[in-house]
Amino acid sequence: MQTYTNGASTNGTGAQVENVIIIGSGPAGFTAGLYTARANLNPLLITGNEYGGQVSLTYEVENYPGFPESLSGPELVEKMKAQAEKFGTRVEFDYVKEIVVDRHPFLVRTTNGQEYATKAIILATGARPRYLEIPGEKELTGKGISYCATCDGFFFRGKDVLVIGGGDSAAEEAIFLTRYASRVRLVHRRDKLRASKILQERIFNNEKIEFVWNTVLTEIVGEDGKVVAVKTQDTVTGAEGRLDTDGVFIFVGHLPNNDLIKGKFDMDEDGHLITDRFGRTNIPGIFAGGEIMDKVFKQVATSVGQGCAAAMQTTKFMEELEAHGTLDLTQDPRDFGVSGLKKQEALGTW
Repeated sequence: MQTYTNGASTNGTGAQVENVIIIGSGPAGFTAGLYTARANLNPLLITGNEYGGQVSLTYEVENYPGFPESLSGPELVEKMKAQAEKFGTRVEFDYVKEIVVDRHPFLVRTTNGQEYATKAIILATGARPRYLEIPGEKELTGKGISYCATCDGFFFRGKDVLVIGGGDSAAEEAIFLTRYASRVRLVHRRDKLRASKILQERIFNNEKIEFVWNTVLTEIVGEDGKVVAVKTQDTVTGAEGRLDTDGVFIFVGHLPNNDLIKGKFDMDEDGHLITDRFGRTNIPGIFAGGEIMDKVFKQVATSVGQGCAAAMQTTKFMEELEAHGTLDLTQDPRDFGVSGLKKQEALGTW
């Protein structure tokens, strides 16, 4: 059993022990910062390399409550950051490369050479774009291949571009690209979109958007260091083809940012953290919120709720730690439900 001495403020070397470190700077992370700051836990939030998370790449956010006029993803992130900082969240622009979870206080190490000891951790590392993993993709990324229309659309003014995908992200980015590109073709592996009804209505009514159904890319072709075409295959007939284009924007889903936690936490087959509905992981004192654990909803609003839940449970954990003074790292906290609730297998099972 690892133990924590109640009331200690150093880690034995004279270094200050943080109450809670939040890893990640998306909606879940900044919400966790807001709530733990208001609980007087003086949280430290380490942003990671993808500041703001996936929402920061979104041109327009229309479905987050309280903003009837809508706003951009980066604007929403800055508002969340400002509110968290207002109540005392400290924000460090750094990247966590390692966490040590077999001792308490836990250790958090960053690429800037910092090492922190902390009593609790909230994991809000989010997700990253899923790649097609076809020939030419890696070599031509940044040379005509992009995963962010908001970031790179301007560079394709007057150009012909392809958008790969059939969900909300693909639809939103295809609509956005019509501001710049002379022609936008959306390529989807099926014969209908998965995007929401309102986005489908908008995209089908946009005269600058064309559709290439039942088609997947098999290779991205480059000449002189830039994209010139893609090779395709019909998912129904198997026929091969080619589409000439100036750019390829890929939106085929996301993968959880779990490199930091592999081999240390319970994860499902897709690499998402398995938590209960209270955001508790299998290690006491470590909580999670957002797309690192959410494989079902993946919305700004739900990430905010999950970050709130993780923060509230962290506050409860700190109170119990203060009262009892010891922590058994071998005991899965999810085995002890709140109000008699049982351990949950994964988000979406309750």
